[in-house]
Amino acid sequence: MARIPFITISLILTFTLSLLNLANCKTLKRDVKALNEIKASLGWRVVYAWVGDDPCGDGDLPPWSGVTCSTVGDYRVVTELEVYAVSIVGPFPTAVTNLLDLTRLDLHNNKLTGPIPPQIGRLKRLKIFNLRWNKLQDAIPPEIGLLKSLTHLYLSFNNFKGEIPKELANLPELRYLYLHENRFVGRIPPELGTLQNLRHLDAGNNHLVGTIRELIRIEGCFPALRNLYLTNNYFTGGIPAQLANLTNLEILYLSYNKMSGVIPASIAQIPKLTYLYLDHNQFSGRIPDAFYKHPFLKEMYIEGNAFKPGVNPIGIHQVLEVSDTEFLV
Repeated sequence: MARIPFITISLILTFTLSLLNLANCKTLKRDVKALNEIKASLGWRVVYAWVGDDPCGDGDLPPWSGVTCSTVGDYRVVTELEVYAVSIVGPFPTAVTNLLDLTRLDLHNNKLTGPIPPQIGRLKRLKIFNLRWNKLQDAIPPEIGLLKSLTHLYLSFNNFKGEIPKELANLPELRYLYLHENRFVGRIPPELGTLQNLRHLDAGNNHLVGTIRELIRIEGCFPALRNLYLTNNYFTGGIPAQLANLTNLEILYLSYNKMSGVIPASIAQIPKLTYLYLDHNQFSGRIPDAFYKHPFLKEMYIEGNAFKPGVNPIGIHQVLEVSDTEFLV
């Protein structure tokens, strides 16, 4: 009869003990209280799968749907809350900000109203924050800049107003910033250019003003930016030659603004530029030949400008939308 190696027995015992410890762990009272407050609040009764008093599961009851827990020492804590597309009605649940170990908060595609409370700054471990497709409003609180671990911020398709807070530049890990389809006014803070990891910035379909030159005025700005969506705003001025310094840029979407001037040949030197949307502005002159020889440029859409006769688009125009799911990790 073959003997089971000692190391295998040790691993089995360790795994079994860890399961027993997990079963015996109590959920932190702070998190139990917070989730039960949310459960009892107006509009959250649609979360019918939340059975029992313990959101991490108790005895024979499983964890609540959309709630993920982890073990920290002798306790379980809530680390993820994903409750989306279930028609939750009412204000943003302030009790969420008591879940101090949250790394993911996803409440998208509901009917949440009112502002994001300033207490949101308490969630220091939050990495993914998704509120898109709600009816949230008012200004974004400056406390959003306290979420130092944030990598993904989705605020699109709401009714947020006021200016885009410059405090977003205090988020060193931020990679993806979705602000489109709101009512933001003023200028995009050029301080966002100091974010070393920012890859995707979408501020389209707002009421923003300013120029590209103002946005990229900080030396060495936007070093990792791949996608820049500014469509359907009130940007003026021209495309500065310095935009070519954003060497990682792949998508530049400037459609439906009030921009003017000629297109600088230096933009064709952006090595991986793939989609260039210039349509429905007031650009003039000719398109430099370098654009037509660019090895990666698949689409350049130029309709609705004052270019000289003979200027032709590249590729077939389509509304280019990058799916959120490509960035959720």
